[in-house]
Amino acid sequence: MIAVQDVIKKFDGFPALDGASLTVPAGSVYGLVGPNGAGKSTLIRCLTGIYKQDAGEIQIDNQNIWENAALKSRCAVIPDDWFYFNPASIRDMCKFYQSFYPNFSMERYEKLKEVFQIDEKKVVRRLSKGMQKQVAFWLSLSCMPDYLILDEPVDGLDPVMRRQVWSLVMGEVTQRGVTVLVSSHNLRELEDVCDHVGIMDHGKVLLERALESLQDNMVKLQVVFPDGDEIPPEIEKNIPVLHTSKVGRVHTLILRMNPQEAETRLAQYQPVLIDAIPLTLEEIFIYEMGGADYAVKDILI
Repeated sequence: MIAVQDVIKKFDGFPALDGASLTVPAGSVYGLVGPNGAGKSTLIRCLTGIYKQDAGEIQIDNQNIWENAALKSRCAVIPDDWFYFNPASIRDMCKFYQSFYPNFSMERYEKLKEVFQIDEKKVVRRLSKGMQKQVAFWLSLSCMPDYLILDEPVDGLDPVMRRQVWSLVMGEVTQRGVTVLVSSHNLRELEDVCDHVGIMDHGKVLLERALESLQDNMVKLQVVFPDGDEIPPEIEKNIPVLHTSKVGRVHTLILRMNPQEAETRLAQYQPVLIDAIPLTLEEIFIYEMGGADYAVKDILI
């Protein structure tokens, strides 16, 4: 389990992390989402022992990560700017990883070579960005980690390879119980793989829940009211409506409650039509971050 409690990290007085707390259950796939500048990458660098937090506590399996080589050897990390030595070939980087990861499996390495099909004699810096990312997964999964920490992990991969990589990661979770923390802006993709989600902004984790619970706590309703096209004013007074929009006579309401309760409470206004639609993770993110005020804005010139 990964446990982060009230972590603060400042740069020149600016709090990149301002009391961030999160818990990643063992064996879960935890998606960390948030706008640019929310502090996601800083938190990951603290989690992996690159930065030392100014205050607060970070523990993996009840151990502090800072200057803990034995614990770090159980964690594989793929950052957005994955490191490699300029003159190194894939095979050279394999030997480098072997020197730090005692559980590095050459058998696993050879099997993954068949998946990625990249010549291991190739110099890494001469590969495309997408192929470099494939090499990062190839080596990281060969380390046989207990924890896999990913920052924008599939950026630069084509759709077929993205599916292949996620299949490999999910295989690690189901077969070996690997715990995965992944930060990404691709919310549609996270929705397919994550079972827990944390939403981060301004250096804090605003909320974290099991994805199923998060989706069950917010609903989109399409409603048509009788006797005119407008929403009865008492609805917005009595029901927590986060956002409304309208196309023709059909109103779309975003409410912070489960679908069954929302339909029951709106039924008393005798709508002509009421239909509950599950929200996507992207929609939940937008409305948790401020609703329409966080959505795309048009600028007239």
